[in-house]
Amino acid sequence: MTAVLLVAGVASLAVLALYGVGRLVRVAAQGAPRAPFLSGNPPVEHALSRYHVRWYTVTMLFLAFDMEMVFMYPWTLVVATVGASAVIEMFAFLAVLFAGVLYAWREGALRWV
Repeated sequence: MTAVLLVAGVASLAVLALYGVGRLVRVAAQGAPRAPFLSGNPPVEHALSRYHVRWYTVTMLFLAFDMEMVFMYPWTLVVATVGASAVIEMFAFLAVLFAGVLYAWREGALRWV
């Protein structure tokens, strides 16, 4: 129990020390707006403005590749023990994702202009 309290105390002191060092070395901006939006710069549009519809396809492509990585990391741990069936299943999964990318490419989702 004392070891847990000691580690918690050291961690708390480390966090406080880092905040203190950050306060000492920061540069105080004179007269700058203190808004977190756009890194303190004045906004050119409202924060709740509408996004262009092409961002939807970019988001869907990102999620497809993100899910690919979520499934590939655990797969790397079991591929040696499961064998060839794990490799076949992963290539089938990648083929489905690749078909989705080819479809998006054909439909022009990867063209920005």
